[in-house]
Amino acid sequence: MYSQSIQKLITILGKFPTVGQRTAARFAFYLLRLDNARTKELIEAIIDLKKNVKVCPRCYNVFESAGDLCAICRDGKRDRKILCVVTNETDLLSIEATKKYGGFYFILGGNISSPKDVAFGSLRIKQLEDRIKTDKDIDEVILAINPTSEGQTTVLYLNQTLKPFGKKITKLGLGLPLGGELEYADEETLISALEGRK
Repeated sequence: MYSQSIQKLITILGKFPTVGQRTAARFAFYLLRLDNARTKELIEAIIDLKKNVKVCPRCYNVFESAGDLCAICRDGKRDRKILCVVTNETDLLSIEATKKYGGFYFILGGNISSPKDVAFGSLRIKQLEDRIKTDKDIDEVILAINPTSEGQTTVLYLNQTLKPFGKKITKLGLGLPLGGELEYADEETLISALEGRK
């Protein structure tokens, strides 16, 4: 049985994505062994992160610069007719790395794993609807969602929800394996999936 302080840290770390209890325990003991200078460095990095990094109110990407919008949303050269919906920030970065997509983004904030995700608003579906309603320039919405079972459920739900807006709704084409994740796909695969969207 762990001491109360160690168990508290394990519980907190265990809430991180893809971190189970055993990995959380390893992290906790690693942190316990850090010297005071490195512990202080870690604490300051977390404080700086929370203080300096903002969330873009338009696409929900994170950024650290002056202004209210992220660099992508401020970029007047991007194609206003295309909106790419992704699950998270790392998916956005993966698509940006291809340098083949020139439209705008919207970060959904997760996938639908149960009806509760929609009912309790843990995803930004309402915000996505509002964005499409207010931004009259959008002609096409690309659903660049991971082809996992939860991702497929999300795509089906979004197709149904966004259909009344009369926009062209596409999803990434072939190239991404079923059950795969965008952030782990190589650039060539992503370029093929973007170009083959349907």
